[in-house]
Amino acid sequence: MMRTMVSKTACVLMAAIASISFSAGAAQITEADNSKFSRFKKQHESWMKTSESDEVEDALAGDPNLVVLWAGYGFSKDYNKARGHHYAITDIRNTLRTGGPTGPEDGPMPMACWSCKSPDVPRYIETNGEKEYFTGKWAKGGDEINNQIGCGNCHDNNARLRMSVPFAIRAMDTIGWNWKEATKSQKQTMVCSQCHVEYYFEKSNKFVKFPWDMGTDALQIEKYYDSIQFSDWTHGISKAPMLKAQHPGFETTTSGTHGRNNVSCTDCHMPRVTNAEGRKFTDHNVGNPFDQFEFTCARCHDQSKEDLEKVVHGYKEMVNEAKLNAEKQLVHAHFEAKAAWDAGATEAEMKEVLTAIRHSQWRWDMAIASHGIHMHNPAEALRLLASSLERSADARAALARVLAKHGYTDVVAIPDISTKAAAQAAVGWDMEKLEAEKAKFLETLAPKWDESYNNKYGSSPE
Repeated sequence: MMRTMVSKTACVLMAAIASISFSAGAAQITEADNSKFSRFKKQHESWMKTSESDEVEDALAGDPNLVVLWAGYGFSKDYNKARGHHYAITDIRNTLRTGGPTGPEDGPMPMACWSCKSPDVPRYIETNGEKEYFTGKWAKGGDEINNQIGCGNCHDNNARLRMSVPFAIRAMDTIGWNWKEATKSQKQTMVCSQCHVEYYFEKSNKFVKFPWDMGTDALQIEKYYDSIQFSDWTHGISKAPMLKAQHPGFETTTSGTHGRNNVSCTDCHMPRVTNAEGRKFTDHNVGNPFDQFEFTCARCHDQSKEDLEKVVHGYKEMVNEAKLNAEKQLVHAHFEAKAAWDAGATEAEMKEVLTAIRHSQWRWDMAIASHGIHMHNPAEALRLLASSLERSADARAALARVLAKHGYTDVVAIPDISTKAAAQAAVGWDMEKLEAEKAKFLETLAPKWDESYNNKYGSSPE
């Protein structure tokens, strides 16, 4: 009888432990091989279709102003518009921003740059800890991070929704979004917001951190960055201490109409659809809501697809016009600041100017770095861009006073920045050298990463 009682107790205890291990994300080691989830046939097949979003669109060629605005920073070397999740590893290897490293401790970027690119990231953190993950250069992770964005980023090994990285969990806790208490809609948004957010790398340890300590509004984040005197880089022309917005989809979408009405990211970009056999499943081919209109917009809106597309197109044109106006003023401010330095301006004289440039460009960047803001929150985009214009006007007015004080009476000339190549030459990049270093890396080191990964883990990414 006693043996039976002990046996039953042990069984209950073992079941409880098993339940805990599968429900607490960090208690299991993430399955990073996306092919292991192919048992979820429809979802996996639709995820594979992210490979069809393969167009490379050069944002710098389309708008050479960007080269000037990001002068001295990696984005002015190379910046392509986002494409399908399938290309996450390919694109981060190919971009000139990660340089042409020759070994694990070489190159311009830290390990943190892998953080949104692969389910190998949570696997690595669970196995080695956050400190070990974030230590070192980007190239250190080359033979450990090989699978493109996929199942393990958003699901546990039993395909249950979860947040997979501790730095995102900490950020959500900061603003009161607790996973256990969150609604289904919130959880869906939280999972996407592990990556589609503004973030920075802490100076002390290079950990990823979301700057939400004072709130998620662009001006609250600006205030937070100012309070800790953080800057991503010093501008190569104006010498302003700059901030680079990443892709703040969470911050701008949650304050927009859809976010305020509890519409999740997946409602629009990964809808629950009905296939030809009449079976329902979540479409993992993350894409434009208009591509699945019946299952996205039409669930709430009475307007036709054509009518809604016209509305969105109108917002897009307004935002783009405001964007270009803000960029023009910022370009002038950067070059006028350089003229002021060259004329002998002091740091004290330039402090007000540089702060205004920093704030102006931050507000512009928060509007344009949020992919699809013309649909998610056009009012916020226009507010930020108008505010950017105000701050650049402040900067240029202060610059006029500084220049006049130092006897500079000419109009500051802007060099030829009419093309990407011309703008990159104007800001001082040696593009032939950068491209040669990247080509050598892709030819020599990158293949070794793949070979090493396959030898260690016995699988090749799909």
